[in-house]
Amino acid sequence: MSRRIALSVAAGVVVVGGAGAFAVAHAGEQPPALAHSTARYTAPDAGDGDRAGALTFVTDVTASSGVNSVKVLAWPQDSPFAKKGLTAKDMAGVEEAVCKPAGGHTVRCTYTAPVTRADAESSPRGLWHVSVLATAKDGTTTLDTEAADFTVR
Repeated sequence: MSRRIALSVAAGVVVVGGAGAFAVAHAGEQPPALAHSTARYTAPDAGDGDRAGALTFVTDVTASSGVNSVKVLAWPQDSPFAKKGLTAKDMAGVEEAVCKPAGGHTVRCTYTAPVTRADAESSPRGLWHVSVLATAKDGTTTLDTEAADFTVR
Protein backbone atom coordinates (compact mmCIF):
# COMPACT_ATOMS: atom_id res chain seq x y z
CA MET A 1 0.00 0.00 0.00
CA SER A 2 1.41 3.36 -0.92
CA ARG A 3 2.19 5.89 1.76
CA ARG A 4 -0.43 8.34 0.33
CA ILE A 5 -3.22 5.74 0.60
CA ALA A 6 -2.14 4.79 4.12
CA LEU A 7 -2.24 8.45 5.22
CA SER A 8 -5.67 8.92 3.60
CA VAL A 9 -7.03 5.86 5.39
CA ALA A 10 -5.56 7.03 8.70
CA ALA A 11 -7.05 10.52 8.23
CA GLY A 12 -10.42 8.97 7.39
CA VAL A 13 -10.37 6.90 10.58
CA VAL A 14 -9.62 10.03 12.63
CA VAL A 15 -12.49 11.95 10.97
CA VAL A 16 -14.99 9.10 11.39
CA GLY A 17 -13.85 8.51 14.97
CA GLY A 18 -14.16 12.22 15.74
CA ALA A 19 -17.64 12.34 14.23
CA GLY A 20 -18.65 9.33 16.32
CA ALA A 21 -17.37 10.98 19.50
CA PHE A 22 -19.29 14.14 18.60
CA ALA A 23 -22.46 12.10 18.02
CA VAL A 24 -22.09 10.39 21.39
CA ALA A 25 -21.46 13.72 23.13
CA HIS A 26 -24.40 15.29 21.32
CA ALA A 27 -26.69 12.39 22.22
CA GLY A 28 -26.03 13.11 25.89
CA GLU A 29 -27.44 16.61 25.43
CA GLN A 30 -30.78 15.56 23.94
CA PRO A 31 -33.77 17.21 25.66
CA PRO A 32 -36.22 15.10 27.66
CA ALA A 33 -38.71 13.12 25.59
CA LEU A 34 -42.38 12.77 26.55
CA ALA A 35 -44.44 9.69 25.67
CA HIS A 36 -47.83 8.17 26.41
CA SER A 37 -49.31 11.39 27.84
CA THR A 38 -52.94 11.12 28.98
CA ALA A 39 -55.34 13.35 30.90
CA ARG A 40 -58.51 12.30 32.69
CA TYR A 41 -61.01 14.76 34.09
CA THR A 42 -63.69 13.56 36.48
CA ALA A 43 -66.30 16.08 37.57
CA PRO A 44 -67.38 16.06 41.21
CA ASP A 45 -70.72 14.48 42.10
CA ALA A 46 -73.42 16.94 41.05
CA GLY A 47 -75.96 15.53 43.51
CA ASP A 48 -75.85 15.37 47.28
CA GLY A 49 -72.92 12.94 47.20
CA ASP A 50 -69.54 13.77 48.58
CA ARG A 51 -67.52 12.39 45.66
CA ALA A 52 -64.85 14.89 44.74
CA GLY A 53 -63.65 15.27 41.19
CA ALA A 54 -60.09 15.26 39.92
CA LEU A 55 -57.83 15.98 37.00
CA THR A 56 -55.18 13.30 36.57
CA PHE A 57 -52.37 13.61 34.04
CA VAL A 58 -49.80 10.87 33.40
CA THR A 59 -46.75 10.90 31.12
CA ASP A 60 -43.51 9.01 30.66
CA VAL A 61 -40.38 11.17 30.50
CA THR A 62 -37.01 9.94 29.26
CA ALA A 63 -33.73 11.83 29.69
CA SER A 64 -30.28 10.27 29.50
CA SER A 65 -28.99 12.52 32.32
CA GLY A 66 -32.08 11.83 34.45
CA VAL A 67 -35.21 13.88 35.04
CA ASN A 68 -34.98 16.86 37.38
CA SER A 69 -38.58 18.10 37.28
CA VAL A 70 -41.86 17.86 35.39
CA LYS A 71 -44.24 20.82 35.69
CA VAL A 72 -47.87 20.60 34.61
CA LEU A 73 -50.45 23.27 33.74
CA ALA A 74 -54.04 22.72 32.56
CA TRP A 75 -55.60 25.60 30.60
CA PRO A 76 -58.84 26.16 28.68
CA GLN A 77 -58.78 26.45 24.90
CA ASP A 78 -60.23 29.98 25.11
CA SER A 79 -57.53 31.32 27.44
CA PRO A 80 -54.93 33.95 26.50
CA PHE A 81 -52.38 31.12 26.11
CA ALA A 82 -54.23 30.03 22.97
CA LYS A 83 -53.55 33.43 21.40
CA LYS A 84 -50.08 34.39 22.67
CA GLY A 85 -48.62 30.91 23.15
CA LEU A 86 -47.33 29.36 26.34
CA THR A 87 -43.64 29.68 27.21
CA ALA A 88 -41.27 27.98 29.63
CA LYS A 89 -41.31 31.23 31.63
CA ASP A 90 -45.11 30.88 32.04
CA MET A 91 -44.50 27.40 33.48
CA ALA A 92 -41.96 28.55 36.10
CA GLY A 93 -44.39 28.79 39.00
CA VAL A 94 -46.74 25.89 38.26
CA GLU A 95 -47.05 22.67 40.21
CA GLU A 96 -44.83 19.63 39.71
CA ALA A 97 -45.86 16.09 38.93
CA VAL A 98 -44.69 13.20 41.11
CA CYS A 99 -42.26 11.01 39.16
CA LYS A 100 -41.23 7.42 39.84
CA PRO A 101 -38.67 5.23 38.04
CA ALA A 102 -40.12 3.26 35.12
CA GLY A 103 -36.96 1.56 33.80
CA GLY A 104 -33.76 2.80 32.24
CA HIS A 105 -33.66 6.58 31.92
CA THR A 106 -37.48 6.82 32.02
CA VAL A 107 -39.76 8.00 34.81
CA ARG A 108 -43.56 7.86 34.95
CA CYS A 109 -44.94 11.17 36.18
CA THR A 110 -48.40 11.68 37.63
CA TYR A 111 -50.09 14.96 38.43
CA THR A 112 -53.41 14.93 40.27
CA ALA A 113 -55.44 18.01 41.18
CA PRO A 114 -58.67 17.78 43.15
CA VAL A 115 -61.73 19.40 41.57
CA THR A 116 -64.35 20.70 43.99
CA ARG A 117 -67.94 21.43 43.04
CA ALA A 118 -67.12 25.18 43.17
CA ASP A 119 -64.11 24.61 40.85
CA ALA A 120 -66.28 22.72 38.39
CA GLU A 121 -69.04 25.34 38.40
CA SER A 122 -66.61 28.22 37.79
CA SER A 123 -64.46 26.47 35.15
CA PRO A 124 -64.98 27.30 31.48
CA ARG A 125 -66.76 24.53 29.59
CA GLY A 126 -65.18 22.90 26.56
CA LEU A 127 -61.74 21.76 25.49
CA TRP A 128 -58.77 22.11 27.84
CA HIS A 129 -55.07 21.41 27.19
CA VAL A 130 -52.38 20.11 29.51
CA SER A 131 -48.93 21.66 29.08
CA VAL A 132 -45.76 20.02 30.37
CA LEU A 133 -42.30 21.43 31.01
CA ALA A 134 -39.79 18.63 31.57
CA THR A 135 -36.30 19.53 32.79
CA ALA A 136 -33.43 17.05 32.69
CA LYS A 137 -30.63 16.98 35.26
CA ASP A 138 -28.26 18.38 32.61
CA GLY A 139 -30.50 21.47 32.29
CA THR A 140 -32.07 20.69 28.90
CA THR A 141 -35.82 21.20 28.70
CA THR A 142 -38.83 20.17 26.65
CA LEU A 143 -42.03 22.20 26.56
CA ASP A 144 -45.09 20.50 25.12
CA THR A 145 -47.92 23.04 25.20
CA GLU A 146 -50.57 20.47 24.27
CA ALA A 147 -49.31 17.17 25.69
CA ALA A 148 -52.89 16.00 26.32
CA ASP A 149 -56.46 17.30 26.12
CA PHE A 150 -59.66 16.81 28.11
CA THR A 151 -63.16 18.23 28.06
CA VAL A 152 -65.04 19.97 30.85
CA ARG A 153 -68.79 19.51 30.40
